[in-house]
Amino acid sequence: MGAASILSACSSEKSKKEEIQLPELLDQAPDGKVLKAGLIGCGGRGTGAAINFLDAGPNLQITALGDVFQDRIDSCREKLKTEKGVEIADENCFLGFDSYEKVIDSGVDLVLLCTPPHFRPAHVEAAVNARKHIFMEKPIAVDPVGARSVMASAKKAEAIGLSMVSGTVRRVQKDYMETQRRVANGEIGEITGANIIRNGGALWYRNRQPEWSDMEYMIRNWVNFCWLSGDHITEQFIHEIDVMNWHVDKIPVKAIGWGGRQRRVTGDQYDFFSIEYVYDNGMRTHCAARQINGCTNQKVQQINGTNGYADAAGIIYDLEGNEIWKYPHPEEDDTNSKWKVTNPFVQEHINLVASIRAGKPISDAEAQINSTLITIMGRISAYTGKDVSWEEMLNSDLYLGPKTYVLGPVPEIKEEIPVAGAPAPGSL
Repeated sequence: MGAASILSACSSEKSKKEEIQLPELLDQAPDGKVLKAGLIGCGGRGTGAAINFLDAGPNLQITALGDVFQDRIDSCREKLKTEKGVEIADENCFLGFDSYEKVIDSGVDLVLLCTPPHFRPAHVEAAVNARKHIFMEKPIAVDPVGARSVMASAKKAEAIGLSMVSGTVRRVQKDYMETQRRVANGEIGEITGANIIRNGGALWYRNRQPEWSDMEYMIRNWVNFCWLSGDHITEQFIHEIDVMNWHVDKIPVKAIGWGGRQRRVTGDQYDFFSIEYVYDNGMRTHCAARQINGCTNQKVQQINGTNGYADAAGIIYDLEGNEIWKYPHPEEDDTNSKWKVTNPFVQEHINLVASIRAGKPISDAEAQINSTLITIMGRISAYTGKDVSWEEMLNSDLYLGPKTYVLGPVPEIKEEIPVAGAPAPGSL
């Protein structure tokens, strides 16, 4: 059950409000008939997701792989064989931009969508049309057009009884869940704002090789191109912004963004952002992220309230900064404790498999779609230097990337850095 669903069940009158309880979290998915999954996107995260799926319970198989590059398929096959003893037949390994269609049609029950996020909307739509259950990595789009496409697909999936689980792992991580439960039950009073920071070093990058076309270079270097990743505010910082959205349980009406680039060496993105989100009740939240080496690294997920504040990872403080509750993490060898936190990258697959085998579809798609759009709203504001409203997000026809995919020239996309106050590829 999503946070919005949980919170909507609460009475607005505090005296009548029932205390919210955590949903049951299984350590392993229940046994059942074999479920076959196809992996679309065989890079590091995709290969990791395939292993996480296999670790989620009994009678689970990875039976098909799809990617644009043969070396990605080869490395994924080798890792699955070495780490899990799983061998993927040659005839179930599909190469090319249409490989997702072949994976979907290969007899699988569900798909793991782990390509660069630009491709997610089309892959989600195809999987839903084929009536396949879905695990979709975050984010689900890089632009408003893509986000609205996934929303339409999610509504169709719900109508036909498909499960859709997202890669926003904190919402299935028990220490984060217990903290959110306590905040939702009023332990810090009414929420008044939030301070969210993710500062770290530079991400990986690929220098262009002489034999690579424009398209191959950009896809191999995808985390550095906005049309493929959505920029790091959308591709990575979405985790922390999603935690904020989960606690605040409101959509901001406006984003006021700043950002720029000092050290990133390839691509067309920023390497730091600072976004203020404004809400209809006057509340404001602040979100900042940086990917620059040699600077102070920190992660802050502070939710502020009238009676105190929370570190969303598992601590609650009073207004004077005194710790009043901390998540009771058990000792590492205490595997029976009710407070044990299952690896959330596995937990999301446990939840997905359990829902399929129980015949009780689940979906967290709407929460991830909203979080994706909120990050995009902040990115566009920072790129353009202009305030951007939620209404503009809902109505924008902004689409990033080419309309057709060929491993060749892509003259319409330039490796140029956005300049605030000037027209940019990410403008509305």
